[in-house]
Amino acid sequence: MKRFGLVLLAVMALVVAARPASAQSIRWGLGAGLLMPMGDYADFDKMGYTAGLGGTYYLPGGVGIRADVSYATSSEKSGVTDHTTKIMGGMASVVYAFGAAGPKPYIMGGLGLSNVKFSAGGTDASETKVSFGLGAGIAFPLGTGGNRLFAESRYTSVSTSGSSTTFLPLVVGISFGK
Repeated sequence: MKRFGLVLLAVMALVVAARPASAQSIRWGLGAGLLMPMGDYADFDKMGYTAGLGGTYYLPGGVGIRADVSYATSSEKSGVTDHTTKIMGGMASVVYAFGAAGPKPYIMGGLGLSNVKFSAGGTDASETKVSFGLGAGIAFPLGTGGNRLFAESRYTSVSTSGSSTTFLPLVVGISFGK
């Protein structure tokens, strides 16, 4: 999993390095929030927490390429065997931002790789599988600089054995850059 995150960062570094410094338009961000399990995952786990960081390289016209990594954890619902679920993943997405100034709504969709680890009674089970996500958000300018406060959510599905592990992270964060 660490290698996947390093590969994503290396790809972003190559994309940035391939353009002249004056033409770069990259936004870095970090956020945290709540993780809402869905489907079968919601039958066993209650709401948890998530955090992540990433960068978006914007092309002309509001289209961007985004790479991010995230970590989430949740635990059992009342009446279910004591356990924890941890999800670590990386995703590459296409982002489209609407508008030129002020609050900017955006949509995104992408593919990634996620590791889902289930721990109960001293026993761990782990799977690393393909994931996909579709979501939307809005970014608000903070002052006259390039910083923005954002709120977003992205329906995410990890193709785990049996049924997919699906969840909806509700994230608030700050982004900075051009």
